[in-house]
Amino acid sequence: MAGRNLLFLREEELRLAQDLLFFGYRDFTAGPDAILAELGMGRAHHRVLHFLGRRPGLTVGELLGILAITKQSLARVLTPLVAQGYVAQSTGRADRRQRHLSLTPAGEALERRLFERQRETVTRAYREAGPAAVEGFRHVMRGLMGPEARRGLERLGNRGPAASAIPPNPAAAMPAAATKSKAS
Repeated sequence: MAGRNLLFLREEELRLAQDLLFFGYRDFTAGPDAILAELGMGRAHHRVLHFLGRRPGLTVGELLGILAITKQSLARVLTPLVAQGYVAQSTGRADRRQRHLSLTPAGEALERRLFERQRETVTRAYREAGPAAVEGFRHVMRGLMGPEARRGLERLGNRGPAASAIPPNPAAAMPAAATKSKAS
């Protein structure tokens, strides 16, 4: 019975997981991609809008940490968002070198439009899957994240039962035989 419980760790099952992630992400982002394309924007703009919508007042440094990109990459995305009136910058009160970022009313409206498109997709999937599957999904997604991504998620206020249940190194919690790609 123990071996049967590990069938999901076989290579073909792991490849299926990759396929599901690729196709799921493609369809999850399709709606917002179409909206953004009309505005001459892409997924990088969406990520900035999303995180500023979740945490208004983020500093440039905090946003760089969340997105794990260079200052140059962020500037290529942030400059047009500011110029087009979607993002506002303000100087830090305690440290005038800091730039705090927030969405303008136009930015909030765009972020809301993008969110609502994806909310429909997630709501449908969650309803079809049920609560136990949703909790399992959250646990797996947190397990896919490295330590820095988990810290970023926690900084956004996303904690929960599955967040604390994941060990720092998920592979360390598995038996050695389970970590082999062709476990049976």
